[in-house]
Amino acid sequence: MHLNSLSGRFLILTVAFVMLAEVLIFVPSIARFRDDYLQNRLERAQIASLVLLADDMIDAELEQELLQNAEVFNVVLRRDEARELMLSSPVPGPVAMSIDLRDESAVMMMRDALARLINPDNEVIRVIGDPVREGGLVIEVTMETAPLRAAMLEYGQRILLLSALISVATALLLFLAVRRLMVRPIKKVVHNMMGFARAPEDARQIIAPSSNVRELREAEEALHDLQEQLSGALKQRERLAALGGAVARISHDLRNILTTAQLFADRVEMSEDPGVQKAVPKLMGSINRAVNLCESTLAFGRAEEPAPRLDRFPLANVVADVMDSERLASGEDDLSYSEDVPANLSVRADPEQLYRILRNLVRNARQAIQGTGKGGEIMVSAFEAPDEWTIRVEDTGPGLPPKAQELLFQPFAAGGRKGGSGLGLAIAAELVRGHGGRLELERTGPEGTTFAIHLPRGLETLADPTATAEAAQ
Repeated sequence: MHLNSLSGRFLILTVAFVMLAEVLIFVPSIARFRDDYLQNRLERAQIASLVLLADDMIDAELEQELLQNAEVFNVVLRRDEARELMLSSPVPGPVAMSIDLRDESAVMMMRDALARLINPDNEVIRVIGDPVREGGLVIEVTMETAPLRAAMLEYGQRILLLSALISVATALLLFLAVRRLMVRPIKKVVHNMMGFARAPEDARQIIAPSSNVRELREAEEALHDLQEQLSGALKQRERLAALGGAVARISHDLRNILTTAQLFADRVEMSEDPGVQKAVPKLMGSINRAVNLCESTLAFGRAEEPAPRLDRFPLANVVADVMDSERLASGEDDLSYSEDVPANLSVRADPEQLYRILRNLVRNARQAIQGTGKGGEIMVSAFEAPDEWTIRVEDTGPGLPPKAQELLFQPFAAGGRKGGSGLGLAIAAELVRGHGGRLELERTGPEGTTFAIHLPRGLETLADPTATAEAAQ
């Protein structure tokens, strides 16, 4: 048994608490023993004085023997309002204190008992009490404290030894009871959890609640439900992984087929037939959308995006590349692109991943505006704060419908435009999280939509000592 185990600590605490209880019992017990000791000396002294009353002519040697048996120096007995010194012998010193047992409270008894245990000096004290069996009005003796303290110490040692034996026996019984009623069921739950962790797909590892203790039973039932849910989730994940692998292979082959179709469509586009000329743009648009869907599915189907390779570079250059690419993609549509990025604004990020993030956001904005058949404007702006960089992509498009807002960053949950894959924003959000930042929808509505990219400066500040100085300028 290890002391840092539940059983070991419970055993230690039980012994400690039982000993504490025995100590609390010890104080009134030793006080009661002191009171009984003093009362016993008064009774002995009364018996000795009665011997003297029976025979006035006892010699000095017998009187001394009576005092020694009573363990007192003298005895004063008051009978019929007369105070009489019955027995006496030389007192070795002055009387240090008087103790009246007739009106001593429990608190005074415990206080005086502890004081006597602590004080090792042998003193002479006067003890006053009531005679037994109405043998007088008051009896008074003078005695030493050394025998009293010795008797109290002996009694205290016996009490402490008995307390230790009771503590050990009680702790052992409680230890065995707790080990059987609590520790064993807990170990059973732990062993089940370890077995389930080794083979979560094995249904036999799911715990079957069997404890009779209500709290443990509730814990077993909660663990049973959790294991069932986790086992089902793992099976579902395996199915989704297999389905994802199949979709990735299909998308790969389909992309190759569509690429070939693109080449043939390019040749068909050269035909002078008016019907062909009218159908080719729609055909090309459909093929391009299918190719983009396959490429997005393949990109999202990877196990994970590579970790960003952070580098410091001017943000304006990346924004300009994105805007130039989108200008070419928009063709002759009535779209305008604007940039509001300071030329001296440098960020610390992965330039390739940041390009993909901005390209997805700007492309979504362009396609949303083109879907209306009207003109519009797309603007990218940026600024820096002491703790982060903020990049905004704003458009004057129709805004996002409520369904698209609910499933904004979920993959394959397109709701913003017809023909979308629903992967652009999911990929962009994942890349931003990889930088330790966040992608937020700031506003959307008939007047347009604004997305904000927040990139933290914490890592950049630690990596580049000049960043702090530049941010302060």
